[in-house]
Amino acid sequence: MNTPYQDAQRAGQAAVRTAILDHAIDLLVTEGAAALTMRRIASGIGASTKVLYTMFGGKEGLVDALYREGFARLRRAQQRAHRAEDPLTRLNDLAAAYRAHALAEPAYYRVMFEQAVPGYQPSAEALGAAESAFDASVEAVQACIDSGVFAPGDASEISKLLWAAAHGAVSLEIAGHFPPETAARRFHTLMAAVGQAFLADEHGQGRTS
Repeated sequence: MNTPYQDAQRAGQAAVRTAILDHAIDLLVTEGAAALTMRRIASGIGASTKVLYTMFGGKEGLVDALYREGFARLRRAQQRAHRAEDPLTRLNDLAAAYRAHALAEPAYYRVMFEQAVPGYQPSAEALGAAESAFDASVEAVQACIDSGVFAPGDASEISKLLWAAAHGAVSLEIAGHFPPETAARRFHTLMAAVGQAFLADEHGQGRTS
């Protein structure tokens, strides 16, 4: 029987990287940060530690790769969101995609936002990847401004405020404070309420101006 590493090798370098990261995130979830060693990960997929050190440079590089992978997956989820013609609908769809992705990938979500690995500090490259993951949201906000749905403003700043609201609700849901039967309703109610602050009235002025 082949090891996960041997199976991934046949599919190429990207598959090997994914196999390593998938096993690392599983270890982190099931056994905690202390289990996240190069030796444990290598043993789990049937590879040598040399493979991991060559690809990631060490544990810090591997955790950085987990962080970047989390945001890469979020970016792809945002890109797959329904591209509605109406800009506000598009923005709401992106918010829904953010929540769905967080619930589908809670382990990565914790690496990205909850310091699941004590002492880890994202590299400049990782922070850049995190910032770019929200490009679609900024573009959707700008479309709302350009179409007159939102009052004139800084699309990047508005996007970050909407993200803060979405993140808060999702974090509470993942932690179990919002039960499944109320979580979705609370999320959408919150996002609608925050969005109201940026809507333009009939004179094109923001409701909060």
